[in-house]
Amino acid sequence: MLVNLKTIIDMAEKGGYCIPAFNVYNMETVMGVFDAAEEAKAPVIMQVYPRLFDEESGYYLAPVILAAAKKASVPVCFHLDHGPSLWEATRAMRWGATGLMLDGSAKPFEENVALTKSIVEMAKAVDVQVEGELGHIGSVNDDAMDEFTNPEQAARFVKETGVTCLAVLIGNAHGHYKKPPKLDIDRVKAIREATGGIPLVLHGGSGIPDDQVKAAIKAGIRKMNIGTDVCCAFADGATASLNDPKRSLAVDLFMKPAIQSVKELALNKIRLVGADGKAQ
Repeated sequence: MLVNLKTIIDMAEKGGYCIPAFNVYNMETVMGVFDAAEEAKAPVIMQVYPRLFDEESGYYLAPVILAAAKKASVPVCFHLDHGPSLWEATRAMRWGATGLMLDGSAKPFEENVALTKSIVEMAKAVDVQVEGELGHIGSVNDDAMDEFTNPEQAARFVKETGVTCLAVLIGNAHGHYKKPPKLDIDRVKAIREATGGIPLVLHGGSGIPDDQVKAAIKAGIRKMNIGTDVCCAFADGATASLNDPKRSLAVDLFMKPAIQSVKELALNKIRLVGADGKAQ
């Protein structure tokens, strides 16, 4: 069933667990994640990078996500990930998104607040909620991280923007880590306390050690993004097809190992964050 961002985040907040948010790119990654969600009876977020909306790939991908959500027996949110502007946010909603992430983290604080607030106000008209970001979450390939999210600044950001959840920088980054990161769990607790308990989002979930993921969830992380691992799982499955001397050239058959590989990855992440069985 298709639900909005607030509905699915509220489920995690009340249950004290975390919603896995998988970036999907094509029909096969959607199928793998949905197969896993159904098997595990888990609520999930299916999210799409803004470039797919910019390139209009999202026009074709959105109906696939919506069709799967309509068929699903578990709660599903269709979410824009790292939307940088009104353009992507508007397209995402027009094509059926029920959640938006507005990423103004690279902008000065006041500009980030103003842009995020404007998207929050616009999205209210269609009962869509917004995830904001404070503390720019970069790539593992960056020379250095930005300063970690400041709890007092986070409190002001949440109050002034009205976001439903907040992505924070606590030692995480996008991509595959060159060495295991060390998350600042005390900072998660401090941000939660300063903001009055805003649900927090952990980006860069691919490759964070399991014990740190669990500690972050206990401290207040309610959504974790998984993107790079989805890409790797899909590539591993497709490579298995390429290396199989008996492979079929029929694309639907060729892609079956890729779908299965994504499903196995999604099942592992669903269980890691404690979302399995929570859709019952």
